Amino acid sequence: MLNAIWLALILVAVAYAAWFGDVQEVGRQALEGANSAVELVIGLVGAMALFLGLMRVARDGGLLYWMTRAMAPVLRRLFPDVPPDHPAMGAMVMNLASNALGLGNAATPFGLKAMVELQRLNPHPGSASNAMVLFLAINASSVALFPTGVIAVRASLGSAVPDAIWLPTLLATSASTLVAITGAMLLRGLPMFRPRPEADAAVADQAPEPVAAEDLELPRPPPGVSVAALGVVVVFALAVAGGGVAQVREAMTSSGVGLSSALLDLVQGWFLPLFIATLLLCGFVGRVRVYEAAVEGAKEALEVAVRIIPFLVLILAALAMFRASGALDLIIRGIDPLTSAIGIPAEALPMALLRPLSGSGAYGVMFETLKTQGPDSFVGFLVSTLQGSTETTFYVLTIYLGAARVRDARHALPVCLMGDLAGLLVATAACHALFR
Repeated sequence: MLNAIWLALILVAVAYAAWFGDVQEVGRQALEGANSAVELVIGLVGAMALFLGLMRVARDGGLLYWMTRAMAPVLRRLFPDVPPDHPAMGAMVMNLASNALGLGNAATPFGLKAMVELQRLNPHPGSASNAMVLFLAINASSVALFPTGVIAVRASLGSAVPDAIWLPTLLATSASTLVAITGAMLLRGLPMFRPRPEADAAVADQAPEPVAAEDLELPRPPPGVSVAALGVVVVFALAVAGGGVAQVREAMTSSGVGLSSALLDLVQGWFLPLFIATLLLCGFVGRVRVYEAAVEGAKEALEVAVRIIPFLVLILAALAMFRASGALDLIIRGIDPLTSAIGIPAEALPMALLRPLSGSGAYGVMFETLKTQGPDSFVGFLVSTLQGSTETTFYVLTIYLGAARVRDARHALPVCLMGDLAGLLVATAACHALFR
């Protein structure tokens, strides 16, 4: 899909500029877009290294372990057909907990393992089981508690409030997941989504490929909490709570704002420093050597940067050509009356359309939009929220169904797109409420 989109952007840009624009400017912007992609990635490395280091500290300190323990009872109720002690249940818990903490690299192997194990329980191996569809729906809607990647991008582009998108992202991703789960439950009984016998026959002799055990890094139970560590946490919490109460009172007295507005300003302004401190305290309580662990995690930032540079160079070059040709302005003028009627600026529509199709493409669109519109503009807030609130639906369906050798996805695609739509609408409403 991304192949066709990328090719179409370039060909349409050149053809449109040949008739109505400046072809030479399109060529110049192609080089400018490629250069800006490299500059953006270089600026992103610092913030990314910080966040990856902090998440490594928290993971080693036991945060992933406790997230896994907390999610297990909920998933047992959502997946009653999967035995609690089956490997599929453990892999699903680990996958979703890793996604919630923003540990995408760790989440994917567990997701593949979960699909392989769910396929072993599947009475119709050619068609996705109800449990598989529900797991895909939750994965594609992706409850992201900490959109650290998006916050890092916003910080690298000079945002004054890079973490301001945390609350709307949480609202949007929660709505997306709730709608996806509800859709999976409601659509599974419809006749059009019943398992297809011909799909079973097509995969009768094929077994899913096993996931290598070394790719599955299980969380370690944290050691017992010492009295000294508990005392440090309590003192820190009391100090922060006292300071927060004082700031809320001051805001209400000096500015005359209400309690809800003062609390909202406090949450948005304090999220990032408290997030950093909380992750470090998780490592401290878990007896982790926090600095050494953070350094190990930060090293991954260079690997991530090298990995995304080719994608961003090609995407941003194509987008720069498309914008310079004038074709993008034509599309925006045409759809603006429709999207504006429901509160979605036309400038954010490319992000909304590309997010389910391509993760790297959506990242490129977000970079381009934040650069041209500004990270703290309304459009900048909205595209940042969209990037952090859902996953790449078609990528998730492709690799997970492929790992299990499933040919008939049944109602997986409709429910995932329902979740994407819900995330878009709630993200728009939340951004209007908070940033307009």
